[in-house]
Amino acid sequence: MTRNHPRPSRRAALLGGAALTALAVTAGTAHANSSTTAVSSPTEFPLPNGWLPEGIAIGSRPYAYMGSRANGAIYRTDLRTGEGKVLSEGATGLVSVGLKLDHDGLLYVAGGTGAARVVDSRTGEILTTYQLTATTGHFINDITLLGDRAWFTDSLDAVLYGVPRGRTGEVTALPLTGDWVQTPGVNNANGIVGTPDGHGLIVVSSSPGKLYRVSLRTGAATEIALSGATDVANGDGLFRIGRTLYVVQNRLNRISVFDLDAEVTTATLRTTITDPRFDVPTTAARFGNRLYLVNARFTTPQTPDTTFTAVAVSI
Repeated sequence: MTRNHPRPSRRAALLGGAALTALAVTAGTAHANSSTTAVSSPTEFPLPNGWLPEGIAIGSRPYAYMGSRANGAIYRTDLRTGEGKVLSEGATGLVSVGLKLDHDGLLYVAGGTGAARVVDSRTGEILTTYQLTATTGHFINDITLLGDRAWFTDSLDAVLYGVPRGRTGEVTALPLTGDWVQTPGVNNANGIVGTPDGHGLIVVSSSPGKLYRVSLRTGAATEIALSGATDVANGDGLFRIGRTLYVVQNRLNRISVFDLDAEVTTATLRTTITDPRFDVPTTAARFGNRLYLVNARFTTPQTPDTTFTAVAVSI
């Protein structure tokens, strides 16, 4: 059964002490899913024509889940063979952008126009729908799992939303303050991950391309100083392994790899990853010694016949 939850009050934005003590490491960002990825497994695989992908999630098993901006459907691919199928059928008006897979098999989906969903990764059934905010003037874009909540970004508003992990509980809204700069008419908050110590969040603002450390207690955002790079323009998906932060810069067709200092005050550029198969990659997920990314192809006409792929690069 799908349950609809009303938009939370911003007066309920601050987290209580119980949430602050839930400092589990961000799921899918701090450990290997497998010791290695089989050498013979494919590093490129197709999605259905017209799929319009943007998000990808991988758990402890070799399956990638990719959402559709066209109708909110979810596609599952076996990373060992490259073969896939539609797991969850979409519907008119639904959108699936960022995705994260929890250890209990629940798939958290950023729904674009104000909504978030929880999907059973085994059956494709939509278990819960949360209406986080109004359907217009907002874009619920990406997610990370931290402690007892799934945290969602809104690219058009300076607010993060915390959805309870599981099927019960209330949504919290966390307005972004401090150094945060909200630029009208463009995508701001986009990719999001937990800090290495689990006490806060790292959020990328796509325009003009800045990284911020965000307090879970107050929502205060502190800009992270960049060393070796002037910005992270077109920053989209974030992925973190320990103190190494991967920033997918979509229209630049690259991943910038940064070393974070212990306090997450500075990010030092270590290297960049490029690949001729990149065609506006948006988000990344890890399995073994590879990052898997979907090509959104934003610079290509998006038609029902447009082809799409996901690709893997070694890390």
